[in-house]
Amino acid sequence: MTHPIRTAAVIGAGTIGLSWTALFAAHGLTVLVSDPRPDLAEAVAEALAAFGPHLAAQGLDTDGLAARVHLAADVTEAVRDADVVQENAPERVEFKKELFAQLVREAPGHALLLSSSSAIPATAFATDIEDAGRILIGHPFNPPHLLPLVEVVPGKRTTEESVQAAVAFYTAVGRTPVVERQEIPGFVGNRLQKALSRQAVYLVQQGVVTPEDLDTVVTHSLGIRWATVGPFLGAHLGGGPGGYRHITEHIGSSMQQMSLGEPSQEPEDQERVVQAVEKAYKSTPYADLAEARDRRQLAVLSALADIRRNQHQKEN
Repeated sequence: MTHPIRTAAVIGAGTIGLSWTALFAAHGLTVLVSDPRPDLAEAVAEALAAFGPHLAAQGLDTDGLAARVHLAADVTEAVRDADVVQENAPERVEFKKELFAQLVREAPGHALLLSSSSAIPATAFATDIEDAGRILIGHPFNPPHLLPLVEVVPGKRTTEESVQAAVAFYTAVGRTPVVERQEIPGFVGNRLQKALSRQAVYLVQQGVVTPEDLDTVVTHSLGIRWATVGPFLGAHLGGGPGGYRHITEHIGSSMQQMSLGEPSQEPEDQERVVQAVEKAYKSTPYADLAEARDRRQLAVLSALADIRRNQHQKEN
């Protein structure tokens, strides 16, 4: 896995695949994109135009971005000369089994085979593949050209060499890879997200809060805190000089007594939540909501980068 990475294949050009495409191209890679969608050319062109300013804001050179992206007629053409493959296919185990068997056959022997799977561990679709040592999860958060995290999750047969190669690759394209050493459905990020989402749905179903007010609660408290320190460090600081031990001993028991409700799975109750969210947000076009989200995320990332830069200057 010491082969230099110059060419990337992106398999699947949905929201995640298009974002990966722009990111890889902005880092100087030649990118081949494969997807059966009939509007592939238009989708790629629109994505590059939309994401270009985001990438420029991160200090990347976006001149000639489109010239580095090429449409492949099929998967075979896309991966034929690839040094790394980023798969973004549907979340279906059998589909991924067939696809990765094809990737192993068609991609060069040195190519790293990465899956953007949101919940399915690599072992689930790579068990019967002979050359499974270079297959592993590289799960981003949407959109990956903006949000730095990539969960690197090896399967049972993934080699340590492939894990380190994946970490080096994602680091080289400006991401923050975190290696998770045990497979679990949904990995870490989506399991945390699901836990919060379940409680959010429950609170709306119970009439405690509206969707927009719940979003305000998160964005004006937990969202700001977790963007800077994360749950464990936040709790450690919340304990004052006594740290995490203090907060566990003094608040832990009362927090444990708080029962978290389970949201109803009844169709009519779920429909009420859907309608409440639509009432809050559907009147605003999706593109406008996404643009506002990305602008705010860029502002947060920029502020955090400034802090790290200033801290580095002080230390040196």
